[in-house]
Amino acid sequence: MTDRRSFLRYAAGAVATAGVDVFAQPAERQYRVGVLRPTAAPKAPDPVRTEIRFPRMLAQMGYVEGRNLSFELRYAAGDLKRLPAMARELVEKRMDVIVAVGAAAVRATTAATSSIPIVMWGNFDPVAEGFVASLARPGGNVTGVLIASEGTFGAKKLELLKEAVPSARRIAVLAPEDPASAKAQLPELQRAANALSVEIPLFAVRGGDIDGGFARIAASKSDAIFFLASTYFMADRKPLIARTLQARLPSMWEWREQVVDGGLMSYGTSLESRIQRIADYIGRILKGANPGEIPIDMPTKFGLTLNLATAKAIGLTFPQSLLLRADEVIQ
Repeated sequence: MTDRRSFLRYAAGAVATAGVDVFAQPAERQYRVGVLRPTAAPKAPDPVRTEIRFPRMLAQMGYVEGRNLSFELRYAAGDLKRLPAMARELVEKRMDVIVAVGAAAVRATTAATSSIPIVMWGNFDPVAEGFVASLARPGGNVTGVLIASEGTFGAKKLELLKEAVPSARRIAVLAPEDPASAKAQLPELQRAANALSVEIPLFAVRGGDIDGGFARIAASKSDAIFFLASTYFMADRKPLIARTLQARLPSMWEWREQVVDGGLMSYGTSLESRIQRIADYIGRILKGANPGEIPIDMPTKFGLTLNLATAKAIGLTFPQSLLLRADEVIQ
């Protein structure tokens, strides 16, 4: 009995001395997600940017920013030469996952690491670029989510723009500085242009020089403008939309959100659904999934969105046939 009392007194004293630490749970693992973008950091919170959506989406999976999750964001501000150094910095910080936006960022990140999981995001052919072995089984440390399916429906979008502007004979195509995005889309677009008997001069926004790009478009005397599918044109959509309105140019975009903000028309998929898929992929990888065994995700649902207010502002009337086919008409 004496030994038992001695043991209980010793145990009670040990608990009192250690305090609550005796019963504390092991420290929760901290996960780190890096995001590498070729664009500039937003000057104000942008509700459609991936880095704004990720925290809420990942929190639903149990990864809460400030508790067990942190982000490292890197922006190249249109200077693609900065991407390799930024990618190496994220690797040195030992991220658990790196989201690379656009082909140039993916190229920089795959060159920097062959072990840290990479989730691609953008519009390019990942097989042709050498990032993955196949869409079904990417292999290595890379998987991803693409903006659009193969071909990006460039032909259909050009046909819809021509239907909206039947008199158009020259349609300027605006491409981001990253050549991979244009390379993936232009062949289909050129075939469609030949069939429609329209010229499609190509203009690149170099280093985010929107004013310079629009000055070259104005000099070409183009009748409309076609924005290639690119995350650049999502990030910079507001100044680009302002310039198209100023120039009174009908415009075709990729995302519904670009039309909500004043673009004339778009044919594409839901940006929200694409961002959700990226978050899903991050969550799967953090739970231990092998990125090389996760198929590249491509969208399957597309819709036509028209903005009547923008059409009125530039003096355009949509034909009734186009209005009847629209999935959404913004007043």
